[in-house]
Amino acid sequence: MGSTKSRPLRDANGTPKFRHESIACVFRVHPQQGVDVLTVIRSRPPYADMSALPSGALETNEMLKDACLRHLSLSGVHPSMVSHIEQLDTRSAIDRDPYDRTIATAHLCLIPWDIDPSVTNGSFTPLVDLDELAFDHKNIIEQGLYRLRAKLSYSNIGFALAPRLFTISDLAKTYSHVLTYNVSPTNLQRILTRRNQLQPTTARAIGSGRPARLFTFTTDRLEITDPFATLKPTESRKCKS
Repeated sequence: MGSTKSRPLRDANGTPKFRHESIACVFRVHPQQGVDVLTVIRSRPPYADMSALPSGALETNEMLKDACLRHLSLSGVHPSMVSHIEQLDTRSAIDRDPYDRTIATAHLCLIPWDIDPSVTNGSFTPLVDLDELAFDHKNIIEQGLYRLRAKLSYSNIGFALAPRLFTISDLAKTYSHVLTYNVSPTNLQRILTRRNQLQPTTARAIGSGRPARLFTFTTDRLEITDPFATLKPTESRKCKS
């Protein structure tokens, strides 16, 4: 790809004015299918026709979070579907955009596993099937996974992965997919109950035999429940998904 990078615009005082983008790293973790990442197909250079994370320019009247949600909405993911969003990183490598000097702020976004948006220009792609992505987006995904794994240990961020009602078995499977090792449902229930994250309900899952009890998280806002905790595997065998 030939270099067509232009010089940044400058104001009357000579201060450079850079393009600033907002990037959405959206994860959906299904108990059976594993970690999915929302990707879209770029329609313009650079990296035309290549997969990328949803992104776009920050408008003059927008906060970064609002810009992120706006570009997600253009991709078919309504803001109401996003159960958690937080700033992940700001990227400022000089050569990250081969066309122009571009600063980008990435956001970690989570949606529950029972949400299936009608994505207009892309799809939820299994993490294991991801090919090369435009710009530095693959590295952003790796950073997002690292953040999510850490927060599963010391916070209640699991609420953002699950629907309002769920079984402990399904919740443990989602933890297993993210952490890449097998999480015991019994141990997970004990830990989350001790941290006051879980609340049992009177409802039960639909199924044959004795249906499993359904649980709910005690809050749908992020809380640091155990700042020094680290979830560790109880066995050396890792999850294959």
